Amino acid sequence: MRLIPNNTNFDFFGKRYIGYAVTIFFVLASILSLATKGLHFGLDFTGGMVVEVAYPQAVELDKVRTALSSKGLGGGVVQHFGASNNVLVRLPPQEGVKQAELSGQVLEAMRTVDAGAEMRRVEFVGPAVGKELIENGAMAILFVLLGIMAYVGLRFEFKLAFGAIQALAHDVIIVLGFLSFFEFEFDLAVLAGVLAVMGYSINDTIVVFDRIRENFLKMRKATPIEVMNRATNDTLSRTTMTSLTTFLTVLVLFYLGGDAVHGFAYALIVGILSGTYSSIFVASSLALALGLKRADLLKPEKAEAEADGRP
Repeated sequence: MRLIPNNTNFDFFGKRYIGYAVTIFFVLASILSLATKGLHFGLDFTGGMVVEVAYPQAVELDKVRTALSSKGLGGGVVQHFGASNNVLVRLPPQEGVKQAELSGQVLEAMRTVDAGAEMRRVEFVGPAVGKELIENGAMAILFVLLGIMAYVGLRFEFKLAFGAIQALAHDVIIVLGFLSFFEFEFDLAVLAGVLAVMGYSINDTIVVFDRIRENFLKMRKATPIEVMNRATNDTLSRTTMTSLTTFLTVLVLFYLGGDAVHGFAYALIVGILSGTYSSIFVASSLALALGLKRADLLKPEKAEAEADGRP
């Protein structure tokens, strides 16, 4: 039994103005959040220290935060790591304090909560390394975007290519906006998630665009809206099954994968939902708004022959 039958006939583009409104709202909200709250960069980018401490039994994080603040070590991130008795502390760089001294101060503060606390690991990232990672991460996103732009520019007509690029930008902005608004830590794992979203988004858009191009060449007497509705309905079953299976997999990863992949899974969850939506209501709708028609997809010689009525 199919989740979505093959003979659906939803009027997606008759409701495209509702999609425009939803798109504008989320894009503006994401940009506003990024402008006001920014991204919460992790220690991979900012530099600092990570300390993992194991307690003999479950411990409340508020008590750990209070103990650290009493020693002048506030301003960091305190969270459970894997189990309720393991605590991970992320502290920003401390001027004038050596790494060994700082880790000792952290352990001393955490032992005021329970004297049985034991140090599991200590990691330190210098600010210079963090700055370099930010630059490399931005370059990675830029190169991926340029590569995708070159690919769709060669594969599709300008109006379709423009819609695909805008849909890709839409998905990246939405993912970053959600990360900013809900204050998820942006580290290397999350950056990998954003890059994966870019690949997923453009793949889904290409599948829809290929069917749009085919239907424009086959449905000669249909209007552009009819052709694009038919193409979207034709690929709806495939899009739904692909998105649903990927979404469920990432959802399990989000809840059961642990803190190390939490941000990565969250970025993918938002990206899958946004990418599925943008393939229809951003990429295809923009191409339609630009006046995409059958003649745009024909070779110049063939288009001229059809205009003259010649076979």
